[in-house]
Amino acid sequence: MKRFLTAALALGLALTAGALAPNGAPTAAAAAPGALTQPAATDLRTDVTTPAAAATGTQPYASSWFPSTLLTWDPATDPDAAFNRSHVPLQPRSSDPVLRANPNAQAGAGGITSLVSFGPTSNNPSQGSAGPNYYAFSHWQYLDKLVFWGGSASEGIILAPNATVIDAAHRNGVKVYGNVFFPPTAYGGQLQWVQQFLQKSGSTYPVADKLDQVAQYYGFDGWFINQETDGGNTALATSMRDLIRYAHSRAPGTELMWYDAMTTDGSVNWQNELDGSNDAFLQENGSRVADSMFLNFGWSTGQLASSAADARRLGRSPYDLYAGVDTEANGSATAVNWSALYPAGQPHTTSLGLYRPEWTFNSASDRADYYARESRFWDGPTGDPSTAPTADAWPGLAAYQAESTPVTGKPFVTSFNTGQGDRSFVDGQVMATGGWNNLGLQDVLPTYRWLVSPAGSGLTPSLDFTDAYNGGSSLLLTGTLNSPATVRLYQSRVPVGATTRLDLTLKTPAAGATHLSAALSFTDAPTTFTHLDLGSTTGTGWETRSLDLSAFAGRTIAQIGLYAAGPVGNYTVHVGQLALYDAPATVAAPSAVTVLGSTDTAAGTKSLRLGWQAPASASASAVHHYNVYQRDADGSRRYLGGTDGTAYFVPALTRAGTDAATTVEVEAVSATFQRSAVATTTVTWSGTGQPGNLALGRTATGSTPCNAAEGPAKAVNGSVTGGTSDKFCTLAASKYLQVDLGAVHRVSGFTVRHAGAGGENPAWDTRAFTIQLSTDGTTWSTPVKVTANTADVSTHAITAGSARYARLNITTPTQNGDPAARIYEFEVYGT
Repeated sequence: MKRFLTAALALGLALTAGALAPNGAPTAAAAAPGALTQPAATDLRTDVTTPAAAATGTQPYASSWFPSTLLTWDPATDPDAAFNRSHVPLQPRSSDPVLRANPNAQAGAGGITSLVSFGPTSNNPSQGSAGPNYYAFSHWQYLDKLVFWGGSASEGIILAPNATVIDAAHRNGVKVYGNVFFPPTAYGGQLQWVQQFLQKSGSTYPVADKLDQVAQYYGFDGWFINQETDGGNTALATSMRDLIRYAHSRAPGTELMWYDAMTTDGSVNWQNELDGSNDAFLQENGSRVADSMFLNFGWSTGQLASSAADARRLGRSPYDLYAGVDTEANGSATAVNWSALYPAGQPHTTSLGLYRPEWTFNSASDRADYYARESRFWDGPTGDPSTAPTADAWPGLAAYQAESTPVTGKPFVTSFNTGQGDRSFVDGQVMATGGWNNLGLQDVLPTYRWLVSPAGSGLTPSLDFTDAYNGGSSLLLTGTLNSPATVRLYQSRVPVGATTRLDLTLKTPAAGATHLSAALSFTDAPTTFTHLDLGSTTGTGWETRSLDLSAFAGRTIAQIGLYAAGPVGNYTVHVGQLALYDAPATVAAPSAVTVLGSTDTAAGTKSLRLGWQAPASASASAVHHYNVYQRDADGSRRYLGGTDGTAYFVPALTRAGTDAATTVEVEAVSATFQRSAVATTTVTWSGTGQPGNLALGRTATGSTPCNAAEGPAKAVNGSVTGGTSDKFCTLAASKYLQVDLGAVHRVSGFTVRHAGAGGENPAWDTRAFTIQLSTDGTTWSTPVKVTANTADVSTHAITAGSARYARLNITTPTQNGDPAARIYEFEVYGT
């Protein structure tokens, strides 16, 4: 069994700056995690600090430090800080054992912590990015904590989580930890970093104070501490425990999880259990040290039972121990001694710690494959958590862990938005084309994926990316209904009042009967559903049905679902939004929209850093998120993105023709998705209007990518600085990249940014390629043919011609025979 980092991360530590295999898969894992808590009393929506001004409008990134650099960090002077700040409070949640999907699952027993790498330690964009392919994790109902895994000896050993991840987790009631990682000496670790971390000033530990400041400002919940640097002694180990106790005394709400590596004599010696060599890091002399401990992966049945007994002897819960399972390499094919952790008919032995469950994304061939692997990993081999079989080698975590829900109050609104998409929808209208990801905009997705009864009804629910009401996805119900069917969507605990309403926004392929009803159960009879008919649609667009629930006042909703009244052939209904509320919530407009920095990225294109003030007197729950738009001189409006906070990075503001100025609009969206008036600022343009990059942010397609994170959209996102996955990579026999420019334009030239432009080996620069143009996507001309390129960036002027589609065909992908094509940007210039 490999140890936690020394083997799995050995190459990752040496190559952590972003070296990737040709297919884009990491050659090894990135390093470790760290993060702190935000007291419930802090209202981050009204506690607004004006973002630090930036000299430019460049991409902000997640924060990482060494101990010495952390001591100098100040959010007032860090221009990226405001972009990394979460504004979503940790939501309460509940779990009803009666409503667990799987009869074998337990509620109120051991929890699950996931250690997840969402991106590289450095150059990890703060607020999502262009491109729909991302680890958009959404099975939050089975987690209690998430560790933002990362850190390296070359980039920084203390890593704070992205605000987008904190926002999504908190919206689902899951705590988030950052990471403190001291690497093994053989892989760059330095004992002085441990000593600097533990340095005292009088009675204080300055680095611990800074960890608290980071967590409070960014709004996360704790730190994962992994000390694997050799050379320590008993005094150093004692100092580490003293620092942890100090951190608790200074910030009682901050949680700290310790990793089973350093022992009480200061040596690094993985125990694979809680024993006399490491238990003082959990509890010492009757006092609490760490809040929890992650046990290394090599545990046995006896070690796990002994660990649980030792925890009880110390006066601690065995569920404060997380038994590590390494899924990075094999995912749902990982061999696990499930009976030791989850003995049949008995309480869980300890909690479970998952290392790198994003295998589901890293190993996927495309987004559909990713979602299939996610379902297999969490819901089990049948895609139905109620039937996840404990006899299976990987039964799915739903077989053991009962679902929890954050749907415990009103208002509750979901558009079934996964936090990624191929287009951006606002109230059912396409407001921007091109792929995107932003977990901060992810909605609370269904608790059960998927529970349909009776089995065999023919009804199939799924998350669909072809249409949406808000965001990039919606709930799709399809199939040939052989019988009536109930889809259990959400477990809840929401009281019904005299004015409570339930709204559902639907779309059908033709006007007529929906054959659909809302299905509600109540806590006094939680498994019995009441049906409320949704009637018929009058057309093929989105329509909202509003249901009066006053007849149920005084009762508490236990489940929210849908009932399809079959039999019906060829059944199709999209559900774009579900809203449970007492009254529509309005919100005032934000104010003081300011351009904090601006950078000309190409002729007629700028990247911007924006900041604004939250609406006056807005509470933490008053604003769900903000939408940012571009308003051109002709009145047309384009969606630029959204955020939960009061700062936003715009990667590409594009000049419309010869407009002298562009208006940027920011609107607040309330908890019931009512929209405020807009606040505005103006961006001016100089000159007469030069040819712009027509491909920027447009829809791109291409040959099969090396992996899901390196799809065609990465070649039109306007960035080459997002790490070595910020590219289109393909190993297909026929390699191509095609961009739909959205309309016919006069095209006058191209720029191709090859592997060297993104910081990779120039020997991987594209050697031979052609560029084609078409007005209809069928008939093509070939204005550019290159046979011996050696440049990192190649430019190609042509006689201007009309085209809507541009296509890059790669015939020789590299200089040295490597089979992978790597295109960081494909830019098409014209007017």
